[in-house]
Amino acid sequence: MTWATPVFATECPTDMKEIDAALAKGPKLSASDLEKVKKFRAEGEELHKAGKHKESMSILDKAKNMLGI
Repeated sequence: MTWATPVFATECPTDMKEIDAALAKGPKLSASDLEKVKKFRAEGEELHKAGKHKESMSILDKAKNMLGI
């Protein structure tokens, strides 16, 4: 029997790369919002590593929305 890998598991790293690329460009956010984005990014990675991919995607989406991506 084979098990399909959840789609969420592969989407999280892609989302993290998009966030990292946007952060590298120096987004025009307030210091407070920039800290929130970084916090969401870190939380998303931790959730991904813990196997909580749906939760990870939800948190990473918050960061992406704040960055406009």
